[in-house]
Amino acid sequence: MTLVFSYRSIFKSYGDTPVFDDLTINFKDDERLGLIGSNGSGKSTLLKLVAEEDTPEQGERYLKKNTRLVYLPQKDRLDPDKTIQETLFDGLAQENLEDQEQYRRVKKMIGLGGFADPTQCCGTLSGGWRKRLAITRALSLAPDILMLDEPTNHLDISGILWLESILKNPNFAFVVVSHDRCFLEAVCKTVTELGRCYPEGFLKINGGYTTFIKEQVRVLETQMKQEEVLSNKMRRETEWLRQGAKARSTKAKYRIDQADKLDSKLSDIKMRNRQTNRVQIDFNSTNRKTKKLLTCEKIGKSLGEKQLFSNIDLELLPGTRLGLVGDNGCGKTTFMNIIEGTLEPDQGTVKRAEKLRVAVFDQNRSRLDPDITLKEALSPAGDAVVYNGQSVHVASWAKRFLFSPKQLTLPVRRLSGGEKARILIANIMLQPADLLLLDEPTNDLDIPSLEILEQSLQEFPGAIVLVSHDRFLLNRVATRILHFDGNGGTGLYADTTQCLSQAAPVKKAKKAGKAKPVKNQKKPIKFSYKDKFELEQIESKILEAETEVSEQELAMEDQLVMSDPEKLRDVCSRLQQSQEAVEQLYARWEELEALKDLS
Repeated sequence: MTLVFSYRSIFKSYGDTPVFDDLTINFKDDERLGLIGSNGSGKSTLLKLVAEEDTPEQGERYLKKNTRLVYLPQKDRLDPDKTIQETLFDGLAQENLEDQEQYRRVKKMIGLGGFADPTQCCGTLSGGWRKRLAITRALSLAPDILMLDEPTNHLDISGILWLESILKNPNFAFVVVSHDRCFLEAVCKTVTELGRCYPEGFLKINGGYTTFIKEQVRVLETQMKQEEVLSNKMRRETEWLRQGAKARSTKAKYRIDQADKLDSKLSDIKMRNRQTNRVQIDFNSTNRKTKKLLTCEKIGKSLGEKQLFSNIDLELLPGTRLGLVGDNGCGKTTFMNIIEGTLEPDQGTVKRAEKLRVAVFDQNRSRLDPDITLKEALSPAGDAVVYNGQSVHVASWAKRFLFSPKQLTLPVRRLSGGEKARILIANIMLQPADLLLLDEPTNDLDIPSLEILEQSLQEFPGAIVLVSHDRFLLNRVATRILHFDGNGGTGLYADTTQCLSQAAPVKKAKKAGKAKPVKNQKKPIKFSYKDKFELEQIESKILEAETEVSEQELAMEDQLVMSDPEKLRDVCSRLQQSQEAVEQLYARWEELEALKDLS
């Protein structure tokens, strides 16, 4: 393990607020690091500093010579008017590669991303496919260290699993910022949390997310015990220092100095232990005693000629927590709209309990007016809200969701995605509800907020319908999973693990440049270890064969100048053999790629 990057003694601030103060961080050549922390802890800022897209007031940066560092920000930088293929070629424009190598890389990335039509414009792609394109473009640069900021945003579960398959055994180091705990557990060998509650400004633990949480609890509990021990010791020292003048004359100077150091250490650890503010979420229920809140009977819906779903039968009772799972565009949000009553099904009926009260979280934040202030969004009626029958001043209400008084006058448009999500949650909490409809409520929320959200949903006595790609949250909250397969079919499962292992696979986009499966295949197609090894080696063989072709072409040019017919025939023969070898290798490469996809 070799050190390839370090940033020492970073100091970075925005205005009067320091983000990092004497932070030091290192990356090694086998780094598979998950970077987590509360919103505002500096995760994105750190990646920008590492990528030199931002500069600190202080800090020494080291990057090992000839190390390729590639940074993928949260928001993609794709030109909507360019095609997928053009975008990939543009990414390689500064690499000084030969045309043949550029073409090879682009073709490989098109296959890796699963893009059905490389001539499709970026502007017509969904958010998930734009994210895939941004990721594959970053991979085409052959990074030694890949910096990924929230790469799972906009990806559905299939897309997240696709990214996991790439990052499980990469030939590069990576640092990934993510709030997806299952994703972190699957791909990371080390997890680091940024936070002022730690002495060094961060806590780094070897292991996946589960290991990190166990160690984090131990570290924070130890730190709280340290505060208790130091407080008791400081109390004794204070009593000793307050003794009378006669006793004070006999005191050793070093003990007074030690007391001062102890007081400073105690103040520091107290400050760190108070740096764990969390959003306070508690959904308000009507406590309705009705057994059946909502019943769906054989409901179905189509979009144009596409059947989204059909024949869905289910009942929502108090305590039912239904998770909706499926690829983007499969009909989850449409199903939610039917339950809410803003859309009618094409077939079947929906029966609702009398005066059913429904609270909705909109994934597009379309129910938020971007032109009003935060204060108006949190408290439309004035300076106070009524929560659980009590009047709460808007400043106190805002503080519950981690907003400062200074932010109350800001327009909603200037707030982050996580802050807008917290506004919607705050609004829902003010509505006593029988049924919560939550469409992607976890987008942009940090892990501490997700943990509080999970607990609140578990404690809500009414019914919940929840759309999310967060497998960790679904496994903790949902009592059942309704899976949409993208082809009009649905199925009920106990949890996401059972769903992903048993549900019929969603039809994948046809990949460009892949051989078609053999018709009437009787035996299942298997991608053996031998095939895997051959696929890993074949690219280098293609490069060698293409080099041989280039050498034979040069030799042929020499013989044309020398006008030796016998030697020319010999060279032409070898050139033809080399060209045939290249064609065979490319054909075998496509065959192996197709075999891998079909297995």
